[in-house]
Amino acid sequence: MTIRFDGRVAIVTGAGGGLGREYALELARRGAKVVVNDLGGSRDGTGHSDAALKVVQEIEALGGEAMSNGGSVAEYDQMAEMVARAKERWGGVHILINNAGVLRDKSFAKMEPADFEFVIRVHLIGSAFATKACWETMREQNYGRILMTASSSGLYGNFGQANYGAAKLGIAGLAKTLYLEGAKNNIKVNTLAPTAGTRMTEGLLPGPMFEAFAPDRVVPAALFLVGDDAPTNQIVGAGAGVFQAAYVTLTQGALLQGDELSPEGVAAHWAEITDRAGEIVPNAGGEQAMLIATKLQRG
Repeated sequence: MTIRFDGRVAIVTGAGGGLGREYALELARRGAKVVVNDLGGSRDGTGHSDAALKVVQEIEALGGEAMSNGGSVAEYDQMAEMVARAKERWGGVHILINNAGVLRDKSFAKMEPADFEFVIRVHLIGSAFATKACWETMREQNYGRILMTASSSGLYGNFGQANYGAAKLGIAGLAKTLYLEGAKNNIKVNTLAPTAGTRMTEGLLPGPMFEAFAPDRVVPAALFLVGDDAPTNQIVGAGAGVFQAAYVTLTQGALLQGDELSPEGVAAHWAEITDRAGEIVPNAGGEQAMLIATKLQRG
């Protein structure tokens, strides 16, 4: 069955180039009306350009409908205004892809506090602001599809990206709460961890790899995750046409009592504590306490 977006209004942040541009174009090809948001700066978040307007022109050349928006995701009022304009023109907002981001890579020892704070603000706070601006509309519609953008740097770590990694894992945590809060209003929230050859990764991937990781090879996962029949609460890795699922798991653990309830006891039982046999994938934070309570009852 073909996945279409006829009658849907989609917002894609950071859509002036790279992954965001590819998402916006393919959404439009499949019938969506698209808000192309892009501040238009360089990859460190400085400067401006008319990148969003160019993507709108590409969409219109395809016969689609789009509007540009130059608002900063780091400014809530600008995100609220963007949503208001989309609703005024098209009557609603059904899809949000939080894609906007910046890089200010340095080892933690050399990183200025302002650079840590700025990257957190754009990625994590920006994703929260854009989502908050759409949230009430999606609740009223009883329909919403939100895609967060995480990264392997957040899920697994990457040297020189303490700010970026902290933001990206924070985004995954944000999604894990929003999927619970949005469920009763048919708002599905997923997270994508893409690897793509874009302006953000230029210079990090060697030439042939840069080409193999073309942004359009991530698009199928993104559009599946914002479709009518999308799952929810998923973390999906994507790059070069390879798609993966990532999970936050919890081991069965060990109950320590008496003299064993000590640092030495944790050390002695470390192999049991970290044994992945029977590990689970909790659907909500309360399941950790439930698993502990079960072990207490058995103990």
